[in-house]
Amino acid sequence: MKTRTGADAWSLPERAGTLDRRVRAVHALARAVVEPHSTTVPVRSLFVTQLYEAELGDASLLGDLAHSIRSLAMDDEAGRRWSRQHRYPGYTSYASLNDLQRRDPTIADLTKLLGRHATEFAQAAAFDLTRKPRLDSLWVNLLKSGGHHSGHIHPHSIISGTLYVEVPNGSGSIRFEDPRLPLMMAAPPRSEAFVTVEPRPGLLLMWESWLRHEVLPGTGKGERLSISFNFA
Repeated sequence: MKTRTGADAWSLPERAGTLDRRVRAVHALARAVVEPHSTTVPVRSLFVTQLYEAELGDASLLGDLAHSIRSLAMDDEAGRRWSRQHRYPGYTSYASLNDLQRRDPTIADLTKLLGRHATEFAQAAAFDLTRKPRLDSLWVNLLKSGGHHSGHIHPHSIISGTLYVEVPNGSGSIRFEDPRLPLMMAAPPRSEAFVTVEPRPGLLLMWESWLRHEVLPGTGKGERLSISFNFA
């Protein structure tokens, strides 16, 4: 694992300057309807589902994280075994390592950045918290060509997310499901029951952990590297 020293070292405030501050803080997954004061249709949006989207446009950071992920994939025998047993197409540390921020200094620095973004998202989502969100778990993923992950949620967490580190052409997108679908009411179909986000290097996504999502199969031939996490 790489350790930053001397001129290559950086503090959290310094790293903050590398962030693309065009953070698209909250995106409505559902199409916005007319504002309540409109003179046309007197309706308003209620309980909008939000998606936090930011850019970590730091090539050095992403390069170091890619090195860390590939090193873990080589060294973590238990993670490789779990991935084979559960037919995960590649490698994930999800079930084998729970202390990556203590093992790797680059990941440790990343967790500080993630904490800042989680705090911003919690404020935008109007969470009534007496403390800042706390990082509960973090794992790395190396997904091979054609790999996918079926629909799921993240129980016992309040915020979940993914940082895309390397994204070869043709990588599978992440798809979010309209949270109204499981209610099984007699609602008519909608054209936007799912919203798909195409990954790219440096893209950071956060969402509330109850929001069901999946990773679609990709057509590319490279390895997609990402880091996923939960805040509680």
